[in-house]
Amino acid sequence: MALDKSEVEKIAHLARLHISDAEADEVTNRITDILALIDQMQSVNTEGVEPLAHPLDVVQRLRPDVVTEENQREVLQNLAPATEDGLFLVPRVIE
Repeated sequence: MALDKSEVEKIAHLARLHISDAEADEVTNRITDILALIDQMQSVNTEGVEPLAHPLDVVQRLRPDVVTEENQREVLQNLAPATEDGLFLVPRVIE
């Protein structure tokens, strides 16, 4: 699939972009090259190829799920300007 200059100018107009004639020619060539690459990639036989989440066979290292800090809610709520029933009270933002 290839685009011509008039289609690129039409798209630029719809996107409210101002491009000169030289820029329109360059954009037309670039988009045509990109579309040709996409056509080439779509023509590759991928029968029997499983989709990949990542190209490398990498395992993510996870830290152990253990508590590393003790609960300090009482200490922090004593510093807060307003609390109620163990919750921090904040000013209303949405009316």
